[in-house]
Amino acid sequence: MADEFELDLDDLERRMGGALASLRTDFASLRTGRASASMLDPIMVDAYGALTPINQIGTVNVPEPRMVTVNIWDKSLVGVAEKAIRESGLGINPQLNGTIIMLPIPELNEERRRELSKVAGQYAENARVAMRNVRRDGMDQIKKAKAEGMSEDDQKFWETAVQELTDGSIEKVDEALDSKQSEIMQV
Repeated sequence: MADEFELDLDDLERRMGGALASLRTDFASLRTGRASASMLDPIMVDAYGALTPINQIGTVNVPEPRMVTVNIWDKSLVGVAEKAIRESGLGINPQLNGTIIMLPIPELNEERRRELSKVAGQYAENARVAMRNVRRDGMDQIKKAKAEGMSEDDQKFWETAVQELTDGSIEKVDEALDSKQSEIMQV
């Protein structure tokens, strides 16, 4: 039975890729002084008794480089959506114009840029932890197979394969972090 051991590297790679995709989504929510519709993605609004993403209760637009607008479809949700944006921690002060919530994006000062850079670092560390958990899962499968009679050569082969996959994925996280931090610090 031990001769039949085949670690599903594609599954491990898919799971590590999921952590990287999640990191990119987190990075998109960090504002860098430029308006982006994706910066509102993490904001949830208490609509009709359920937490709903803001982009499902209105249309999010970027009419200017420093302005995001949200056209709320239901007038009764305008106040709730405004409150959700205010409390989201984005540091944006919404302005109401009927059912349209306007979000002027202010210039970032040096202190705020450093804070956002640290937040990006935390997001990257969370992604690395997720990837290391996937790595540990793969290594546990290898150890289990070793206990069932896998040869040491096979064990080393699979451990090396998992480690190389992990190293490559963490390198992608580091590249994404460097790119995002340079984007944040850009004036």
